[in-house]
Amino acid sequence: MKIFRRISIIAVFALPFVMSADVLAQTPTNNSVPIDATVSKPSDMSYGEVRKIDKEAGKLTLRHGKIENLDMPPMTMVFKVNDKSMLDKIKVGDKIQFKAAKDNGKLTVTDIKVDK
Repeated sequence: MKIFRRISIIAVFALPFVMSADVLAQTPTNNSVPIDATVSKPSDMSYGEVRKIDKEAGKLTLRHGKIENLDMPPMTMVFKVNDKSMLDKIKVGDKIQFKAAKDNGKLTVTDIKVDK
């Protein structure tokens, strides 16, 4: 009976190691990736809707989808703009594509295109 208990205890503790070795054996290595394969970059352009424009302060409130290059989920927030003249080509309610970046720690819109 003691032998059976010892074997059972060893089996219980060894099981995770055996299972992880099996999973590792099925995981492709970097050697399986072709040399000429390209890694896709996250898109710089994100989609959004203009909610508010503050031309004097150079700020823009957007309801936006995921911003891939900043790893930011969809939300509504205020951005600074690089160039206040960008705000002249948009109006509240416009559906836009935009580029956003961190500039001195502040989220900044660097380019805007109105969707038609």
